[in-house]
Amino acid sequence: MRLGSGGVMLPNHAPLAVAEQFALLEAAAPGRIDLGIGRAPGSDPVTSVMLRSGRGDEDIENFPDYLDHVRAMMSSRGVQVQLRDGDYLLKATPAATGEPRLWLLGSSMYSARLAAAKGLPYVFAHHFSGQGTEEALAYYRANFTPSEACAVPTTFLTVNAAVAETRDEATALMLPNLQMMARLRTGRPLGAVDLVEDARAASVSDAEQRIIDSGLRRAVVGAPAEAAEQLTALAERFGVDEVMINPVASAHRGTAPATAPGRDRTCELLAKELL
Repeated sequence: MRLGSGGVMLPNHAPLAVAEQFALLEAAAPGRIDLGIGRAPGSDPVTSVMLRSGRGDEDIENFPDYLDHVRAMMSSRGVQVQLRDGDYLLKATPAATGEPRLWLLGSSMYSARLAAAKGLPYVFAHHFSGQGTEEALAYYRANFTPSEACAVPTTFLTVNAAVAETRDEATALMLPNLQMMARLRTGRPLGAVDLVEDARAASVSDAEQRIIDSGLRRAVVGAPAEAAEQLTALAERFGVDEVMINPVASAHRGTAPATAPGRDRTCELLAKELL
């Protein structure tokens, strides 16, 4: 079993901190760690400003360099740091005996170009956008430059999933997450994810409904056999090596929202069909 991050949004963190956290994980579980790194803010604009301490877009613009720094500091190579009194070599601790596998995350042509140029495995955030998936993956494969980290183009796709005994129940469990995403994209205030019953009763604007409908179309949602077929078809359509599911099933009134047992149930039902 491999362990790792669905996504570390690097502009929100110091490269050294990320390198040391994942060097520690690699030391604890050698050869089993995946580090997914992305450039996006990963949150709403207000939270993003606080995460970056008001630094603006400087860290986003420096993302390719910061990516190289993380890779170098996790390895035995280290990174050269120039100060007025000389040059210094900086490495993450614990000392590297191996390196986490680094995946570049993205949902645009920018990330496809960068992953291809640097010879990194590539993850397309199909769960987030769903637009330009084929174009980005095709560019990455056609322009991939082999590297020590990755000899051949390697891809996987992320997808939201909700699975239940019936399609209607799976759709109901997914609706709260879709509504939250619609609020985020239309600039409405965010809060805790609604319970299923509250989501059913909520009023949404036309713009929000379009976002909800779009999210539902690109998600894996349904009864177990149906959902497994959707997942397999998605992998075959885009020719990816792996698929990561994001179980987004919410909770009914009377169950603990913090645990949302529908998420565990989604994984269990899919596993029974696929494994």
